[in-house]
Parts: sequence; C-alpha cells; structure tokens
Amino acid sequence: MGVYLTLRRTFSPAPTAPRAMSAVFNFTFVPWFRSVAPYIHMHRGKTFVVGVAGEAIAAGKLHTIAQDLALIQSMGVKVVLVHGFRPQVNEQLRAKGHTARYSHGMRITDEVSLDCAQEAAGQLRYEIEAAFSQGLPNTPMAGSTVRVISGNFITARPVGILDGVDFQHSGLVRKVDVGGITRTLEHGAMVLLSPFGFSPTGEAFNLTMEEVATSVAIALQADKLVFLTEIPGIRIKPMEPEAEDNPIDLELPLAAAERILAQLPSPQQPTDTAFYLQHCVKACKAGVERSHILPFAVDGSLLLEIYVHDGIGTMVIDEKLEELREASADDVGGILQLIEPFENDGTLVKRSRTEIERDVANYTIIEHDGVIFACAALYPYPEARTGEMAALTVSPQSQGQGDGEKVLKRVEQRARGMGLESIFVLTTRTMHWFLKRGFVQVDPDWLPEARKRKYNWDRRSQVLVKKLV
Repeated sequence: MGVYLTLRRTFSPAPTAPRAMSAVFNFTFVPWFRSVAPYIHMHRGKTFVVGVAGEAIAAGKLHTIAQDLALIQSMGVKVVLVHGFRPQVNEQLRAKGHTARYSHGMRITDEVSLDCAQEAAGQLRYEIEAAFSQGLPNTPMAGSTVRVISGNFITARPVGILDGVDFQHSGLVRKVDVGGITRTLEHGAMVLLSPFGFSPTGEAFNLTMEEVATSVAIALQADKLVFLTEIPGIRIKPMEPEAEDNPIDLELPLAAAERILAQLPSPQQPTDTAFYLQHCVKACKAGVERSHILPFAVDGSLLLEIYVHDGIGTMVIDEKLEELREASADDVGGILQLIEPFENDGTLVKRSRTEIERDVANYTIIEHDGVIFACAALYPYPEARTGEMAALTVSPQSQGQGDGEKVLKRVEQRARGMGLESIFVLTTRTMHWFLKRGFVQVDPDWLPEARKRKYNWDRRSQVLVKKLV
C-alpha cells in the first residue's frame, strides 16, 4: 500500500503538461481566428473565379487545393474552378510519339492533340471531382458536402490562322453562359470548367485555362480572379542573378500593371512575367476589381491571400477614379487642405507649406477624381532601421471606407523597400486605431536619438511601433 501511494504521488503532476500546451494553443489560436473573421464577413456572398494551372495538379497539389477551396466555399464564397492541363496533354502526346507545338503562347491543336486534350480533360475532371468528394475524419473535408457541376457553359470559336500559323482546333471564348453558371452557384454548387468550348455546330475547341478563367470572370463580373501558378507573383524590380529572394509586388494598381506590360515582350511560356499578368490586366480593365497571381508551391496560398492582411502573391487592383500613389509637388495644396482642419483641432502637429513642399516626396496619398482624400508621410531613420509615419489623415467624407488601411499598407511597403524593420507613430487621439492594426505602445525613450531630440514633452504624444519583419 505504501509503495502504491508513493508511486501515485510521484506521477500525479504529469497531467499539467497537456494543460500548459492547451493554454499556449488557445493563446495563439483565438487572436488568429479573430483576425481572420473580418475577411470571412467581407467575402461572404462574393464570386471568385479560380484558375489552377495543370502544373499544380501534376505537382501533387490537387488534394490540398481542393480542401482549401471547399473551406472557402463553406464560408459563403461562390467558386468557379477552371483547371489547366498543359503538362497532362504533353504527357499524352509523348506517349503517342507526338510532339507538342506552340505559337503565340498557345498550343497548335491538330487531330492528335485534340484527342490527347479530351483524354486529359476527362481524367482531370474525374480526379477533381474525386478530390472534392473525400470526407475522411480528421481532415479539412470531414463533414463537407461539395457539389461540383460541369457543363457546356462555354461557346468557342476557332483561333484561325495567325501570321501564317494554322491553329486548327485551338479556340477562343466566344460566349459564356452567365445565366447557367449563376443559377448553379446560387444553388450552392461549385462550377468546374475544363479549357474546352464548343461551337454552335458541335465542334470542340481546345482553349487555354487562362483565357477561360478571364472570360468567365469578366462575364460574371466576379469579385476576384485568382491564378494558382508556377510563379510567385510579379517582382518589383528586374531579377538579379545574385538576388534570388527579390520581393514581389504585393499590390499593383491597374495603371502600373499596364506600364509593366508595355515594357515586356509578348509572353511565350507560363513562367514569362507577362503570361498571367496580361490576363489580370484584361480582367481589371473589364470590371473585375481584384486579380491575383499566387504560387501553388506555397501550401495554403489561397487561404493566405484571401484571409490574411498582407497576402502572399501579387494583386492587380482596378482603382478606377481612385489612385493610391506617392505625392508630387502638384499635390501640396491638396495635402494642406486635407490636414488643416485636423491641425486646427489639435489632432495633428501644425506643418507649414514650406515644410510640406520640402518633404512632399515622403507623402503617400489617395486621390479620387482629382481630390486628395487621404495622406501620410514616411520619415526614415536608417541608422535605427525604423521610420516615422506622420500626418496620417483621412477626409471625413471617406472615413470608414478603408482609406486609412490602404495608406498604412502602402507606407509599410515603402518602409520595407527601404530596408526598415519597423515604423512608429506619435499620436494623442488615435491610439486605438493603431493598436488594432498591429502597433504596440512603447516608452518615448525607444525613439531614435534624432527623433527623441524633437519630441514635444508638453504634447505627451503616445509612441506606438509596428514591426515589419
């Protein structure tokens, strides 16, 4: 009996370890889930067209992509999935001793290629439907019911002869059955489209996944067009051989994307910068507000792009009359007019016209139809690897519409581009707005020495810092 009691006392503390691990999990999970919730609300009821490159399926990513799409659909998003099949068709051609031929970035589809494309499409549709039918316990698909419906939603026409090249059975989208797709989505099903279209005479045409996805997104006026691709996104600067980790541009205004396209050669391969970008630009110009280029190599890239603030790939934005950009000398008057009421009521420190003219290159602004509605300045302190965001202002006419978020995000991007590791703000009235966006309060002694010398102790501004790395 005594031995038994001794042993029981010796091992009784063991259960405390799982409780400690549970507390850590709760501590990290709850804030994370709360941070995701606004994006769940934002996207509910929206329509996303997702184009998945055949290379992603060939790389074994189908099951995780299906799980993520099922999860996205379960949170109220209407999904149209368009699959590619470039490597699968090429594999079929090799098995038949036939050579794949391309021109103008498109496949030349002869009779043999058409047969291979039909075989590959049939096999892929079977695999995709099977992936959405899985429901094993302890997987993201457990308990899910995803209805996948395909159909002859695309009417096509032949490419014809371009520059003397006969594309034979290669086609282009002539018409999208918007009513049929919309009714299917409204019944809670996911629409699955293969890159095939049919003429009114019943002739089949081999299309490209990129063109089908873009045409469908435009016809539906989808909220997002997303490409899961071989490339990580669009790089800010030309790739340098010694800098393989060059960052990508997380956001590209439509005008900037068009300028990039104009400087690039006509794309021939999916890895060419312009290959997917041209379709994103086309979609945005035709009314699709957001187009994304994401790497399928990153696990969960769809979820990271849609439900995390900074995302992971490149997003092309149709800003229409609204432009988010760096300020120029012509904007000084508009900036003064915007910030003056906030200087008068003490929210902002007063700045002279001379000071703003001197520092105008530091400012980021949002301009809508010739009027500046928001601004902020970034003053770097390179020696301390930090920078001050000052004069963040949003017009009362547009407050609550996310303009402050847009300017903050652009300032963060500028700071990262300068190699800064953090940004800080000094505020007397808007502390909680910054706390909600990842800033933490620090003592004024934290400030870089050059900024500490200019700190107004009478104003007693609170100092808040946000890490960027």
